[in-house]
Amino acid sequence: MFKNVKMLTTTALLVALATICGFFKIPINQVVEIRFAFLPIACAGALYGPVVGAVVGALSDILGFIVRPTGPFFPGFTLNAAIQGILFGFFLYKKEPTLMRCTLANFIQTLIVTLLLTPLWLTVLYTMDFKVVLASRMIKTLIMFPIETAMLYGLIKVLFRIEKEHV
Repeated sequence: MFKNVKMLTTTALLVALATICGFFKIPINQVVEIRFAFLPIACAGALYGPVVGAVVGALSDILGFIVRPTGPFFPGFTLNAAIQGILFGFFLYKKEPTLMRCTLANFIQTLIVTLLLTPLWLTVLYTMDFKVVLASRMIKTLIMFPIETAMLYGLIKVLFRIEKEHV
C-alpha cells in the first residue's frame, strides 16, 4: 500500500493535517459543527486512492480522539472518516480535477456521511430523534455544500498542478 518514502511521508502529513483541522470547528448548535478535516482526507484519496484515503480518514479520527477527546469514542465516526477517504479516492484518484467531479464527490459524500450516517450515529450515541438531527444537519448542509465544494475544487486543482510539476 505505502509504496515509497514520499507516499508514506505525505500520508503521515495528511493524517496530521486532518487531525489538526478536526480540532478547529465552528459549533452551530449541540449537533451541528462546521469542520474542515475533510480537505486533507480528500487530498489523500485524490493523490493515492481510496484505500489510503480511508487510512488517513480513520487514523486522523482516532488520533484526534487520543490527543483531544471531545466526547466518548464512537467507531461510527471513524467509519465516517474512512468512508470519506474512500469516496474522494473513488471520484478523484487518477482523474482530472473538474468542478463537476469535485461537486459529485462532495455530493455523494454529503449524502452518505453528513445526511445519513452522522445523524444515525448521533441518534444511537445520544438517543436523539433522527428526524430532528437530520433537519438541523440539512440547514448546515445547504449552507456549507457550495462552500465545501469550492474549497475542495480549488485545493484539488492546486494539488494536481503541484503533483504534475514534481513527477
